[in-house]
Amino acid sequence: MSNQAAWLDGKGKDLRVGDAELPSPGADQVVIKAHALAINPVDWKIQDYGFFVQNWPAVLGEDIAGEIYKVGSNVTRFKKGDRVIAHAHGLVTGDPKDGSLQLYPRAFAKNTTKLPDSISFTEGSVLPLAINTAADGLYKGREEGFLGLELPTLTPTASGKTLVVYGGSSSVGAIAIQLAVASGATVIATASSHNHDFVAGLGASKVLDYKKSSIVDDVVDAVKSTGSNNFIGIYDAISLPDSYKNNLAVLEKLGTGNLATTLPGPKAEELPKGSKTGSVFAISPVTAPLWEDGYITQALEQGKLKAVPEPLVVGKGLDSVQKGFAKQKEGVSAKKVVIEL
Repeated sequence: MSNQAAWLDGKGKDLRVGDAELPSPGADQVVIKAHALAINPVDWKIQDYGFFVQNWPAVLGEDIAGEIYKVGSNVTRFKKGDRVIAHAHGLVTGDPKDGSLQLYPRAFAKNTTKLPDSISFTEGSVLPLAINTAADGLYKGREEGFLGLELPTLTPTASGKTLVVYGGSSSVGAIAIQLAVASGATVIATASSHNHDFVAGLGASKVLDYKKSSIVDDVVDAVKSTGSNNFIGIYDAISLPDSYKNNLAVLEKLGTGNLATTLPGPKAEELPKGSKTGSVFAISPVTAPLWEDGYITQALEQGKLKAVPEPLVVGKGLDSVQKGFAKQKEGVSAKKVVIEL
């Protein structure tokens, strides 16, 4: 059995497809025969700017959908041939074997779960990084600057908590809405007007057009209209200067609430009094129960978690990964770039 990977030889260089060592799983790991791989904004940003890379050449990538090939000695939840999705940890370990962009990537079992037969590998590949990124901001404690929700359930009861998801049609935003609703929260979301129906279909109680000049007041009015006295804050799935500006203004007007961001956010001194901010880190112990306890698999089986956004397949085989990076960098709306193998 041979392995190949899409290698990044240095900052600013195009990807090179070449031979790679076939990984052996550690005691708590699995090796997956990949069938579909999704591309994320962090991938082309690393290619362009070189951050996060510990050693060159590197294998990037986070999202895997495929079949279990080998399991580690401590792994009991999986066997060879199981259909799975997994979040690869290469950015943390610095080991090329742990990047997803190869035929046989390695992942930790704690961030791997079975994929129902009703969902294709292509559809499933859009989920892993988005799930962990969304969950980190939603479920870490409020004292850390996050939102502090209870973990999601298949039969949620209303918690009385309200939050805003800014960027609800993005990959992370679409998952954050679904998880928050499954945790009993009321969600108000922002999105471009042409994506409002999509975002509402994920469970947002109200969807607002972030391009309107009145967006700050619109969000404040929507939060107040819920009648909830427990506004917990904003999950900023966009995390750019314009979104920070709007969200800080919302927190100022409401006088409460934390701000969870997917990139380094505003400084503490920029926040209104009483608010805190936290920048998510997708590989976090708080996310492991979703994978290990079967919530993701069961929610997908029951249609309570949708594999969104829709995959945009730009090619087949590792030779198409560079094309995928270019398409992601160009920008996509309510879709996620995927490479089929």
